[in-house]
Amino acid sequence: MAEAAAAPVQASVLLRRRLCDPAFVFAPFKSSPDGNYSKLKFIISSSITEGCNNSVLLLGPRGSGKIAVLELVLEDLKAEYPDMISVIRLNGLLHSDDNCGLKASSDDNSRFLIDMLRECGLAHKTIIFALDEFDLFAQGKQRLLYGLLDAMQSLTSQAVVIGVSCRLDADQLLEKRVRSRFSHRKLLFVPPSEEDLKRLVEHILSLPTDFCSPGNFVPEFNSRINNILCDKKFADVLNSLSIVDNSISNLLRFIYRAVSLMNMESGFLSLDNFKSAISCIQRQPKLESIQNASILELYLLVCMHRLEVKEQNSYNFNSIMKEYKAIHDAYKTSDYRGRNVCLRAFEHLLQRELISFTDNKRGGPSIEFRPVKLLVSLHELCLGLKSYPSCPVILQKLLDHETYK
Repeated sequence: MAEAAAAPVQASVLLRRRLCDPAFVFAPFKSSPDGNYSKLKFIISSSITEGCNNSVLLLGPRGSGKIAVLELVLEDLKAEYPDMISVIRLNGLLHSDDNCGLKASSDDNSRFLIDMLRECGLAHKTIIFALDEFDLFAQGKQRLLYGLLDAMQSLTSQAVVIGVSCRLDADQLLEKRVRSRFSHRKLLFVPPSEEDLKRLVEHILSLPTDFCSPGNFVPEFNSRINNILCDKKFADVLNSLSIVDNSISNLLRFIYRAVSLMNMESGFLSLDNFKSAISCIQRQPKLESIQNASILELYLLVCMHRLEVKEQNSYNFNSIMKEYKAIHDAYKTSDYRGRNVCLRAFEHLLQRELISFTDNKRGGPSIEFRPVKLLVSLHELCLGLKSYPSCPVILQKLLDHETYK
């Protein structure tokens, strides 16, 4: 009985440990011979075995796994070639300023760099320079890059320069003298597809067969995970996650939240855990403000949206009141309020930052005459109205473009 109660806790601990271990998360990337892991490992290992210099850029959006794959490759190579690799890590946020560049390019330091690379080359030791935020090194006079690459021109040097950047045009930022010394090898990291995300979720959440648990806990746990992955509702959750941010780091945060919500009594993950996780990590403050607005304030928001659809780019409170009155006259609504009441509702929308003035003038004309703009998208407005408990039906109809073309 005690073992059965402890199994869910042990499973939760195992899953959290996996999520915090990049080596496990990115292990599936090792299997593809055409993947960036295999390509990067080949470039670095060829420099180690053949005693030559190399350079490569790892390019892709933030969170796509550039640093994780690089660390995975370095750890594996350190195990394969012990005492033959030294890694020097530089970050553009810390080391790209002119002072650092000046130190790297001064005569004494340049001579030291050349001597160091020569001695390491004679000792058959490869120096790997990992330059994170590489595009920042390409700013200014690029003294640090030039000094480093120039030192690598020696026949006895044995080094690899790996630049990591989220800018796809990072190589185009290099000066001619630097570009001529830098190879044009580039590995592009693209965000994973929906199928890749599903495979990654299955890889992380499936328990191993040798997991210590009583009875059929492991087969049942894995079976439920497979059922969740095949559910169309989970596909919708995953799609909503990837629309906002389909990076691997965001996926890991999402899974970690779902695991944290796992019911320890049943010991299994459910679809509701993933639905709750997506709502936790994708909070929408504007949507919450719409849900807390009054019905009159909703009318004013819809009026502003209608004015924008009519291509009336510049409008103020008076324009909104004309549209509000036009709706009342056309549909004979019972929600019509006086000008002073509407003005207070208008001020509330400004305070909640659902709308704002288009000009930044202070102490100018009255707020009734200052032009304003809507800070809520149509999608957010539609979701807000649908989730509003007592939203008038007419407001839903007014958002339909066909009703006022």
